[in-house]
Amino acid sequence: MAQTYKKPLGPAERLQIISTHLRSSETMSAAARPLPTFDELPGFKDFTGCAWEVWGKDDQLGTINLLTDEIVKEASKEIKTGKAIGLNWPINFPAKPAFHRKQPEHDVIFHAQFGAVHDDILHINTQSGTQWDGIKHFGLVHHGLFYQGTPASFFKSGNLNITNPSDIDPELIKYGIHNWAQHGICGRGVFLDLVKFYTEAHGRLPYDPFTSHPIPLTDILACAKKQGVTFRRGDILLLRVGFIQRYTAATEEERTALTTRPDCYAGIEQGEDMKRFLWDNHFAAVASDQPALERWPPLEGVNHLHQTLLGLWGMPIGEFFDLEALSKHSAETGRYTFFFSSWPLNVLGGVASPSNAAAYF
Repeated sequence: MAQTYKKPLGPAERLQIISTHLRSSETMSAAARPLPTFDELPGFKDFTGCAWEVWGKDDQLGTINLLTDEIVKEASKEIKTGKAIGLNWPINFPAKPAFHRKQPEHDVIFHAQFGAVHDDILHINTQSGTQWDGIKHFGLVHHGLFYQGTPASFFKSGNLNITNPSDIDPELIKYGIHNWAQHGICGRGVFLDLVKFYTEAHGRLPYDPFTSHPIPLTDILACAKKQGVTFRRGDILLLRVGFIQRYTAATEEERTALTTRPDCYAGIEQGEDMKRFLWDNHFAAVASDQPALERWPPLEGVNHLHQTLLGLWGMPIGEFFDLEALSKHSAETGRYTFFFSSWPLNVLGGVASPSNAAAYF
């Protein structure tokens, strides 16, 4: 839980805490290294909670650093029955993606000359469906900076044209999704079924996932308490808010209308308490079934949570995760923790990736 401080820490005190953490990291087991609390992190301009120094100036993993061998090994103890549940919406959906992204295209090619041979071609925006936002996706938009204070001008746009596996420019691919792909996003998954929590309390979902509705921290904590869930360092947090259930039940007219109006979606609220909760529990990643994880758009004058999670912490943001089958199984078994496995596409210098995620019970 978040800690409260009677006297705010000054910049010098916060930097000293970061330095102490880095020194202790040299001698302690990775799983046991102390981490600063949210309130101990230094600020950056108009942002609180800057973690650029936590894993060193050259870090490209962000909070995936929390998924150490020890953490993954401990998480594997969650596998009791061998039941596996995929968490990926078919790549075809949504057929008309949010945020004006390219529609997925799938072409099947029959090679008649060989009698019985097919190929197929996928052409997608890596963020059109179930996906992880990578570190290169979203930075501090008003400052033109990404993770580790990297200026937007540092990155090359367009075709990266990487053809020789023996001659890859590390600067060209820096902060790419391949860092997470080569490490893996595997550990203990923790599932909070907010749809079930709200429906049982109110008889129905008291908001429309297609609207800009905030999910407050108090409800997240209450849901966790009701499910008997506690958090551990390195957990991957999954939140079911209701988008895929709503989308599946919607009429075609309602689905089409989503693409002809400003993007508005329910999601977790932005605010210091939410940031403190996410950092102080030391989640390795956070995902939901919504298009943006956070309430979209934020209220006027409120910073996007994406800026903190990706730009200041390097924390993977999962969106459009299909949690419907997981919800059913968790309700039937009473189990809301499991072994979580995700292997993003190994795209050098990539911005985002389909999740290729599963839960193992």
